[in-house]
Amino acid sequence: MRDPFAYNREAWNRQAEAGNPWTVPVNSGCLDAARRGDWSVVLTPTKPVPRSWFGSLGGARVLGLASGGGQQGPVLAAAGARVVVLDASPIQLERDRTLAVQERLDLNVEEGDMRDLSRFPSESFDLVFHPVSNCFIPDPRPVWREVARILKPGGALLAGFCLPVLWLVDPEKDDKGEAAVRFHVPYSDEEQLSSEELARLKTKGEPLSFGHTLEVQLSGQLEAGLVIVGFYEDSWPPGRSAIGDRIACFAATRAVKNF
Repeated sequence: MRDPFAYNREAWNRQAEAGNPWTVPVNSGCLDAARRGDWSVVLTPTKPVPRSWFGSLGGARVLGLASGGGQQGPVLAAAGARVVVLDASPIQLERDRTLAVQERLDLNVEEGDMRDLSRFPSESFDLVFHPVSNCFIPDPRPVWREVARILKPGGALLAGFCLPVLWLVDPEKDDKGEAAVRFHVPYSDEEQLSSEELARLKTKGEPLSFGHTLEVQLSGQLEAGLVIVGFYEDSWPPGRSAIGDRIACFAATRAVKNF
């Protein structure tokens, strides 16, 4: 399997140009509220991350990992953090850069692969905010290892990810209110879609997706040296997915570096 990075980089550029909801930046009113202490962000589709998971953001150095689009990074910067947003898509990053200039936020952007954080020194971040995005790489374990390296002792990783059940269902039938089990996990679009389905996906400019086991998502963090101290589940908004109306399809963890 070829590495999907270049393809997904361009796919997310196209998604941003098409107005995908995850590429629409927050407005100045949202940032004004964040400056007053009234803010929330999500790692998964709907549930706000508990505020207790962040600790004090005042002056904290935060990496928004694969979180371009002008949604989470600017809010955290308005709340007092010093933010760097790393993302594969230059168009997504431009949304963050534009808000940073307009709103005078302490926020910088870096274009790159979530699996390669070598540009950042070890122990250089207090917090890594990593919303659902490792479904666009074949293996998230390099991400966990790199995050553990760049976190300061006592620093935290807040990560959202897809639960394996999401990848079992035929998405076309699921959109019609059915929940037909078709695939297996680990999942890959390139390996499990038909050639016709894969061609349609690429024609629509959608990114290539990968479904990972819960063992890789959780044990991968533990093996990297992180200690999971928080967990919750989430799903699509009601009516968005037949499987999502029946069972949680996403999860989030808070993991701390203790070394």
